[in-house]
Amino acid sequence: MAEKVTPYKDSKLGKKEQVTQMFDTISKNYDGLNRVISFGIDVKWRKRVVNLIKSKKPVTILDIATGTGDLAINLTKTGATKITGLDISPGMLEVGKQKVAAKNLSNTIDMIIGDSENLPFSDNTFDAITVAFGVRNFENLDKGLTEILRVLKPKGTFVVLETSVPTKTPFKQGYKFYTKYILPTIGKLFSKDRTAYSYLSESASIFPHGEEFNNILQKNGFISIENKPQTFGVASIYVASK
Repeated sequence: MAEKVTPYKDSKLGKKEQVTQMFDTISKNYDGLNRVISFGIDVKWRKRVVNLIKSKKPVTILDIATGTGDLAINLTKTGATKITGLDISPGMLEVGKQKVAAKNLSNTIDMIIGDSENLPFSDNTFDAITVAFGVRNFENLDKGLTEILRVLKPKGTFVVLETSVPTKTPFKQGYKFYTKYILPTIGKLFSKDRTAYSYLSESASIFPHGEEFNNILQKNGFISIENKPQTFGVASIYVASK
């Protein structure tokens, strides 16, 4: 299991509260920073998630840790008639709601505040569930995955897009240098929260990935698990079912 990392080490708040506070603080800069930090490659990764989901022809989709709604908006291309974006950060959701409204998608996408470890939905509700760059922020990973399994329909599709650590030289060394030194520096230049991007890079570097995360999904009841490394292994797309 990954070592526990929290955004503000001197805070008396729990990880959940700290993550909420952190994303509220960086919400207005988040989209622009994401493009800069990932060199825009995150856009391509999200498109691959959308194509995976589209092939399943879902009617209802839940996007957990939806943030500012990038993936939820892209998921409209699957043909789903109802998409729910859920996030714990009101600040991120407010940005997302504005984007959804600007694209006239308010009838298709609902943006709601919610906790991944206590989802406000009945059992077997969604045809597909997605989480992009959010599972490493769960306070209790097993509890969050168990909740996802509960609200996913039988034979439904669960897709996770998350950072991972390359295993091959020289990508492994380059990734470590970039996440340790470059990413936090960019974050400090553009964000008033100097701790946030240090946390994001640190949590990404120690979060279980590849076969280790596959095993965690299996332990929590998921089946037909596939791991698809992206861009030399700096991210991974995990596909599972119920």
